[in-house]
Amino acid sequence: MIVHNKDGAVPTCHARLTVSTRGRPLSRRHAAQHAKSPWAANPWLTSPPGDDQDEPPESLLATAPAVPLASGPTAPQAGIPVPEWEDRLPRRGAAAAALLWWVGAHGGAGETTLAALLPESRAAGHAWPVQPDPASVPVPAILVARTSMRGLRAAQLAAADWASGSVEGVELLGLVLIADAPAKLSRPLREFAAVVSGGVPRVWWLPWSERWREGEHPSPQSSPRQARRLVEDARALTTGRRAPRSAPLEGGSSCTAS
Repeated sequence: MIVHNKDGAVPTCHARLTVSTRGRPLSRRHAAQHAKSPWAANPWLTSPPGDDQDEPPESLLATAPAVPLASGPTAPQAGIPVPEWEDRLPRRGAAAAALLWWVGAHGGAGETTLAALLPESRAAGHAWPVQPDPASVPVPAILVARTSMRGLRAAQLAAADWASGSVEGVELLGLVLIADAPAKLSRPLREFAAVVSGGVPRVWWLPWSERWREGEHPSPQSSPRQARRLVEDARALTTGRRAPRSAPLEGGSSCTAS
């Protein structure tokens, strides 16, 4: 519960309790910046990197828990409308060999790149890797999108599709936002990204990689440290899982749920 002062303001001690996208306490300076941001009033909105930084401080990364905490909804929610048919990703049968699926919300999102970083995972081909039997163990998946307006809108639609409950047999673990350009995000993009990220369990931010752009084969050793951290988190979130057995993705039918 938030306790207000007599004048209705939130005391400064509350700012120190603000958590980051991974559930870790923010420093006094970053908490103060968060309190002034347009999304600070909504605890479901996750703050993207601000004007003065491209990534969380090293001290925060060093103290992260083994399994990243969820900062947003972890299950579908009542009252979320299903997007229009043409705005929804297709559904396909998940393959037996993958412990994690990267679901690109749009073309060029980066799902194939991330699959190369984690051999046990696979790119879903811009489709939800659903289980044909709803009673089976849900398939773990992470959405992937670029930070362009087109990419963020596609991620928002995919997140809404999942949140509406129409994507059966999938456990959404979070969303990866990959920079679409070397420059920092403009304010409209940052603010929209904050809205989108508030609708998924977790958010990972990956910076622009010139090596990936030039066609270098992705590897944890040559990738940005944010990508290496993403791989560590993905392993932690899927530890102990067994790959679900169903029809392979390539042979599955492409369809949308009714």
